[in-house]
Amino acid sequence: MAESSWLTKFPQMDRADLTSIRKSLDSAYRDFSREYGESIESFFDPLLSFLVWFEKLLIATPWWLVIIIVTAIVYMACRSWKLCLGVVISFLAIGYFGMWENTMRTMSIITVCTLMAIALGIPIGILMARSDRAQSLITPMLDVMQTMPAFVYLIPVVMLLGIGKIPGVIAVIIYAIPPVIRLTNLGIRLVDKEVLEAATAYGANTTQRLFGVQLPLAMPTIMAGINQTIMMALSMVVIASMIGVKGLGQPVLKSITNQYFTLGLFNGLAIVALAIIFDRVSQAYAKRSQRHMEGMQNA
Repeated sequence: MAESSWLTKFPQMDRADLTSIRKSLDSAYRDFSREYGESIESFFDPLLSFLVWFEKLLIATPWWLVIIIVTAIVYMACRSWKLCLGVVISFLAIGYFGMWENTMRTMSIITVCTLMAIALGIPIGILMARSDRAQSLITPMLDVMQTMPAFVYLIPVVMLLGIGKIPGVIAVIIYAIPPVIRLTNLGIRLVDKEVLEAATAYGANTTQRLFGVQLPLAMPTIMAGINQTIMMALSMVVIASMIGVKGLGQPVLKSITNQYFTLGLFNGLAIVALAIIFDRVSQAYAKRSQRHMEGMQNA
């Protein structure tokens, strides 16, 4: 049997043809970015302005006021003094070890990315819950977004918009948005059909059923999706720092390239502290909303 037989060697495309395809695709995308890059960049200018304003606001606000505001938000969400004490101690430690400004930068970009992911993800989840066809079309896209390595979709974003905050925000949103979409869809689909029939019997139309019955009953599941979205956004902090996003990720990246163990450890622990705070607060709020819904159902 010849060594070049297709039985022993996988048949491959000719190298010249493969190179030609790669060059054609690269050239087409390069032409697209040159033609529409500035227009797309100007489309994101309001978002960039808001992100820069929010970052400056957090950095310029006195540290004690930031801690008071964050602690108040945590208490309103979870009614737990232990968690509030943990938040105060974590932020005092972060500031004492000189990571305050980078933490504020990271908080600003994570907050903006999470809000945008929620604003985009919940309507898409509702659309999926109301249409089986939409679900069959969107689910494969979510699978690709969740399984594709983050570095791969950094490449077209950076080619199109260059290095900076906006490419980082887009990359973080693409990576973090699938959980909130999936769990919004799941939460609405799990609402008891008898409850919906009762709402219909009382004369509720489609919009009233959605906002008065389905979304409130699905809120614990949606909050679980928001929790996962926040965690995935925080996990992108270091990767986003590779394309110029300032924050706790850049010192970690610097410590990797220069082998500064302590610098990487401290900034990594600050990211962990933020992740634990966001996780506990969102979980506590989800449990409170679930208890509230159960109380309303039992009343």
